[in-house]
Amino acid sequence: MSQSVHSGKLAIAEQLKGRDLLELNDYSPEEITYLIDLAIELKKKQKNGEVYQPLKGKTIGLIFEKSSTRTRVSFEVGMYQLGGHALFLSKNDIQLGRGETVGDTAQVMSRYLDGIMIRTFGHDKVEDLARYASVPVINGLSDLAHPCQVLADFQTVYEHKGKLKGLKLAYIGDGNNMAHSLLIGGAKLGVHVSIAGPEGYEPDTAVVAEAREIAKETGANIVITRSPQEAVQDADVIYTDVWASMGFEAEQLAREAAFKDYQVNEELVKGAKSDYLFLHCLPAHREEEVSTGVIDGPNSVIFDQAENRLHAQKALMAALMG
Repeated sequence: MSQSVHSGKLAIAEQLKGRDLLELNDYSPEEITYLIDLAIELKKKQKNGEVYQPLKGKTIGLIFEKSSTRTRVSFEVGMYQLGGHALFLSKNDIQLGRGETVGDTAQVMSRYLDGIMIRTFGHDKVEDLARYASVPVINGLSDLAHPCQVLADFQTVYEHKGKLKGLKLAYIGDGNNMAHSLLIGGAKLGVHVSIAGPEGYEPDTAVVAEAREIAKETGANIVITRSPQEAVQDADVIYTDVWASMGFEAEQLAREAAFKDYQVNEELVKGAKSDYLFLHCLPAHREEEVSTGVIDGPNSVIFDQAENRLHAQKALMAALMG
């Protein structure tokens, strides 16, 4: 590594210390790339049996107002592997669930903890927590954004494709938090992102506008379309998510009707490149948003993607709390 590259990485590492991660638009392309590179480096250390514990003696509080498999396990195991301790806090375990203000909770927890992760519904709660906390706050998921997932997603794509800039990612389905973070993350990294979904389920217009503004600097192409065929044409990556995300279960039947032409199946993926990657943030509803043949097929990397939640979260905690 050249001296200038080394000093550049040190500078980025220094500017990440103590930061929050609420959305990827708060981070530069160089900072996002640094986190992905660090995740890959930490993954190699783990595979080689190296002990790396920069967070020894530190504790992160994990607030869960939405249940989780990958987020909880990746943060708890990741913090343990980094030498620290993770404290699981459901909404029933803390006074936040009984009417204490977010500001009071944030200030009290900052006296005890070295970092806070929250997985919740309204994004305003994540922002309020960060506003009042004096330790790094990480958005483990909100209705607006899922930046932790997207760091792992792009790590996975990079590992399989050897690059990110110039690739095309097609997202088929609901214009939800996943679509939002893929739009912003893709735009930041120069990845062309096409989103296809039915009328009434488009991504937030402000997020799309922001992604297009970012894309002017990186050369990414942002497309919002009704046609899944248009979206997947010559795609390097195809991504989907459940049609009814957590909190929208009551709309399941209505969404099944709206999304019936948006299943990622063997016919649809014929339009993509032959070596396309299939990604899904999981949990998946096989034979709803994706056919069993695709999700369990040779192009699927969903379990590499799921594993990388651990490494991406470790990189994030090490960078922000180290």
